Parts: sequence; C-alpha cells; structure tokens
Amino acid sequence: MRTWFWTLLLAVVAVALAVVLRSHSGNVLLLVWPWRIEMSLTLAVLLIVATFIILYVGLRLLAWLLAIPDRVRAWRGKRAQARDHELLERGWIGLLEGRYSHAEKDLTKLLDQTKVQTRRVLAALSAGRAAHGLGEFDRRDRLLATAQEQAGADPGLVEATATVSADMLLDQGHAERALSVLAPLADGGARHLHTMRLLLRAHTALNHQEQVFTLARGLVRRNALARAEADILIDASGAARLRAAAGSDAWRAIWKDLKAEERLLPEIALAGAAAFEAAGEPAEAARVLESAVAVKFNPALVAAYARCEAEQVSRRLSKAETWLHQRPTDPDLLTALGMLCLNGQLWGQAERYLLRSLSRRSDAQTHALLGSLYDRLDRPADAVRHWRLATAASMALPVLAADAALPAADTGSDPYRVDAEGGYAVGLSDTDSDTDVGGDYPALPPAVAASASDYVLDPEARASKEQRDRALAPEDAPLAGGTSDIDEYFDSAPIPAAAFDEPVPTYAPAPASAPQAPKPAAAAPVPSTKPPFKNDGSI
Repeated sequence: MRTWFWTLLLAVVAVALAVVLRSHSGNVLLLVWPWRIEMSLTLAVLLIVATFIILYVGLRLLAWLLAIPDRVRAWRGKRAQARDHELLERGWIGLLEGRYSHAEKDLTKLLDQTKVQTRRVLAALSAGRAAHGLGEFDRRDRLLATAQEQAGADPGLVEATATVSADMLLDQGHAERALSVLAPLADGGARHLHTMRLLLRAHTALNHQEQVFTLARGLVRRNALARAEADILIDASGAARLRAAAGSDAWRAIWKDLKAEERLLPEIALAGAAAFEAAGEPAEAARVLESAVAVKFNPALVAAYARCEAEQVSRRLSKAETWLHQRPTDPDLLTALGMLCLNGQLWGQAERYLLRSLSRRSDAQTHALLGSLYDRLDRPADAVRHWRLATAASMALPVLAADAALPAADTGSDPYRVDAEGGYAVGLSDTDSDTDVGGDYPALPPAVAASASDYVLDPEARASKEQRDRALAPEDAPLAGGTSDIDEYFDSAPIPAAAFDEPVPTYAPAPASAPQAPKPAAAAPVPSTKPPFKNDGSI
C-alpha cells in the first residue's frame, strides 16, 4: 500500500512539474568563465534532478563499499555467535539429560573458542557442573577457578559464580567451604531467594541455630519455603536456642521473641516448659504444654506433662482426663495418666491406667512403671515379672534354638576318597567304633556306626591308630580280613530278598572245540565262612 501511495505521489508531482514548466517557457543562462551556457528552463530542471540522482546513487555506492570490512566483521561475529549458541545449547541439553561427559566436552570446547566474557563464564560454570556430576572434583575446581577469573569485577557474574560453586560444595558435603564462598554475598547484602536457601543449607549442616532460625523465618515470610519444612527448622533451632540459654535469664528474651504459633511447636514447647520448670514456674510450664497439646497431640508433650511435683498432680490429672475423653484408647495418654497417679500416690488408679495401656501396647516404660508400683505395694513377684517384661520389650533377645545337622555321608569304605590333608584315606573315618551291631553280624564300618552327634558335638575327633595305619598303607595291600578294598566296597551293597530263595545260576559254557565231558557227580557243599545275610538291606 505504501508503495502504491508513493508511486502515485511521484506521478502527480511529475505531472504538475511538467505543466508548470510548459506554461513558463524561459531560458537559463550560466556564466562560468570563460564559458557562457544558455539552456531552457525545462532542460535545467531535468539536469538538476539527474545530477541529484547521480550524486545520491554514487554516495550510497561509496558508503556501501567503505562498509564492506564492517559487514564482514559483523558476519563473522554472527557466525561465531551462532556456533557458540549451538555448542551452549547442545551442552545444556546434555547436562539436563544427565549425559555429563558429552556436555562437558561441548562446554569445554565453547570455553576455548568463545571470546565473549559472559559466555566464557557461563561455559566454565556449566562445564564445572558436568564435571561435578561425573565426580571429577579436581577438574570441577579448576573450571570454577576459571569462571571466577573470567568474571572479573562484574557483580552479576561474581554472584552467579559464587552461588553455583556453593551449591556444588553443599552437594559434596563441604558446608564450611560453601559458607566461605557465600560470605561475601551475605556481607554485601545480597538477599536473593536462592542465596538464602544456600545459606540455610550451609548453616543447617553446621548447626548454626541462630542463623538457621533467622533464615527460615525470612524464607517462610517470603513464601520461598514450604510451611512444613520451615516449622521443622524453626522448631529445632528455636528449641536449641532455648536450651543453650537455659543456664541464665537470656532464655526469657528468646521466648518473648518467638511468635505465638512458634511457641506451640513441640520441641519449642518442651524446651520452654523445661525452662519454666527450672525457673520455679510449674504452672506456666503446664500452660505451655497444654496449649501445644491442644494444637497437636504429641506423646513427648504428654509424657513431659506427666512429670511434675505432687502439688501439680490434681490439676494436671483433671486436664489429662479431659484429653482421655477425646482419645480413650491412646496408650501414650494412658501411660501418662498412670505416671500422674503414681506421682500423686493413687495406686489403684495408676494400676488401672497402666494395665489399660498394656492391653493396647506392650511398652518397656509401662512395664517398668508397673514393676515400680508393685514393688511399692510389696508384691515382689509381680514387680519382678514386669521388670523382666520391660527388659524383653526394650530389646530383641535372640531365639536360642537347638541346631540340627544332618549326619555326614558314609565314605569310610570308599577306596578313592581323598583326605583333606593329602593322600588317599582308605577306610578312614572320623571316629572309631569296634562295637558289633549284635549277634552273628560283623561290626559296622566306623563311619556308619558314628551318630550325628559325633559330627556336631565333637568336630575335633581323630581316627584311631588302627585306622590311621590302614590309611597310610599302600593302596594295593590286602586288609586283615583277606579281602581287598574293592571287594569289601562292593560286598557292602544290599542284597534283595529273592536272592536267598533261589540258587545263583552260573553261566560258564564249555568251549565249542572241546568234546563234552561226562557230568561229574555233585560235590558236597562247602560251608561258607561268611555269616548269613539278613533281609534288612544291611550287612
């Protein structure tokens, strides 16, 4: 639209100029010594316009030619910037994906090639983060030192380097080094949320309760910390401050500095009640505990509420019984009521509360209180029983069960059994027994005659002299019975019952070439020297 407008405007101006020049005919005389130039007005105007256009185009062309070095320099800068941005983007993507080796490679390359200060600092910090993820802490420290050197005096870059360094040092567990890095920011008044969170982590790790209390308060006021987490930190640090100042009157100033909702936190309420008790103000201590229990029931608060002098028992007992209407089956509350009754020497009521507590939960403290109660009531048997139950409930006693072990395998008659000390142990067993099984049967091998108790209860048993001699004898030496080890080994196998009813056939065919001899008369049976076998699967 703008193009059409300017085209139309130029056409109108040209038409108007042509009409004016046509109606005003005249000459233009130029005296340029030694020349005298005369021309019409129209030609003079056209020459002026043409001269203007030529000069304009010539000057623009000259300016374009003179700006070539700047344009080349800018083009190179844009190309380098695009290359840096590509490396930075690729490195950050790898860092976020957890590919720390690839990210460190790209970011280190960016650190070496870029000339811009901010990019060098950013590349060094990012490469340090990648090295931290790889566990290369020495390389990380060198990169952080490079970033700090490149940051110079720029406050923004200095703060960025300090926060990144402190974050990684806290992850590594070096809270003191992180605090020394963050100290210039804290002294300079830097109160950014991330810096405050890092300071809170460092002071929490170093147990600096004053700083933890102040920082947790500031962060929760700015909605930069979850309320539950802030309550835990404020509760622990506030209670530690009260306990540290308990030896003097400084705790009162700390107590007054606490907000109303902070005084109701469990640890702070316990520390405040203990401070009031130590200062001789048990009524105020009771009010502190009652207010805290009304907000959130806590067994530690109830137990502290039950520890009081005898003159406080009546008031506290009536208050605790109102809590019992709301929580009738709570074992901690029942134990606290039993302790209050013990402090007030209400023996029967104390026994009733403690037994009700034990019916819900077996607790060492409740058993111990019942034992003390029965000891006071001169019931030693019951007292001893509950003290024993208190000991059993407070620790896990080992179950003393009899160990069971399978008997060792019978390898005494194995001629190829290798002894652990070296060599073949033929006929060697752990124990020696010359006792016969009974009657006409031969004695069992020692390994079979030995019971399981021999292996379990007497592991240091040694072979007899006879067995040791047999073990050390040559492998092919005959035994005393006249049979070899291999015969004794195979004879020890059980024989089925059918073998005793039918005679054992012999398969000895005559040679084919020899003539058949007459059948000799049956010879008289030769009595066997071996004892008969018993049909029970054993010899």
